Amino acid sequence: MKKHSKKSGANRDLDTARRVLKTEADGLLKLSKQVDAHFSDAVQAIHEMKSAGQQGRLIVAGIGKSGHVARKIAATLASTGTPAYFVHPGEASHGDMGMIAKGDVVLMLSNSGENAELSDLIHYTRRYDITLIAMTSNRKSTLAKHSDICLLLPAAPEACPNGLAPTTSTTMMIALGDALAVALLERMGLTKEQYKVFHPGGKLGQKLMKVSELMIAYNALPIIRPEAKMDKAILVLTEKNLGSVLVVDAKGKLQGIITDGDLKRHMAPDLLQKSVKSVMTGKPKSISSDALAVEALDMMTKTPGRYLTSLIVMDGGKLAGMIRLQDCLQAGLA
Repeated sequence: MKKHSKKSGANRDLDTARRVLKTEADGLLKLSKQVDAHFSDAVQAIHEMKSAGQQGRLIVAGIGKSGHVARKIAATLASTGTPAYFVHPGEASHGDMGMIAKGDVVLMLSNSGENAELSDLIHYTRRYDITLIAMTSNRKSTLAKHSDICLLLPAAPEACPNGLAPTTSTTMMIALGDALAVALLERMGLTKEQYKVFHPGGKLGQKLMKVSELMIAYNALPIIRPEAKMDKAILVLTEKNLGSVLVVDAKGKLQGIITDGDLKRHMAPDLLQKSVKSVMTGKPKSISSDALAVEALDMMTKTPGRYLTSLIVMDGGKLAGMIRLQDCLQAGLA
């Protein structure tokens, strides 16, 4: 009797496995038939991130199970040549929004498209004109309505018998993320040799990443003239949210930097009326744009007596951008 019961249980398990796999396979088949021009629009938007000298990055975001899928998609894209990072929408609302700059593209995943945690990040992309790509099954959702490009998942039943646990929906998200990665890889013409650069020792190429790949480009920097007053400098500092303001003269030559530390050292009732030149720190530490990003990380973390949160990036003696400690950590260099 026990043997019969055990055998029956095993049969039920196999039936369940086949039912789940068929349900999810049917969902993928529906997805393959539904993919349209919006997919090509998304590929084009991501492919063009680096245009006009802007070192754009793809920010992938999601909550719950969609968040786990988003992490996987970001990792796949990064390993196939597209600079991509996962940003948690909740953490973005508490400071990580500063990781996202104009010229980036945000890919946001949500099956329902109505998660409350996504609202701040959606609003941020709209305010700063950052391209937003939605991946959702709800064309009438808040996420879909406010996106620039919507990758719509087909209506397909979840494999869960209660229709609640994300199963088919997350499988379709992963597959669509893979399709994006492969389409971008083919657009770039990535060779086997280039692909290996992103996978030395299983480290996805972090050790070979250059400063230019992680830096915030010149046109996204918080810049102010030395003769300006500090009230304007603080406005620029707050608006750009990068933790510092670069002081550049009329000829475009770097004069110095103003950090949170400089503000604390000069804190006084007349701070807002002081000139930027009187508060800035001259000759800030810098690094070449073609240096390895790990060299920048070492400079920031091994400076005697203190950590540096950012480095100025120079290219041929000219200001090219800024690389931040948090960007190095986000890229997995530590």
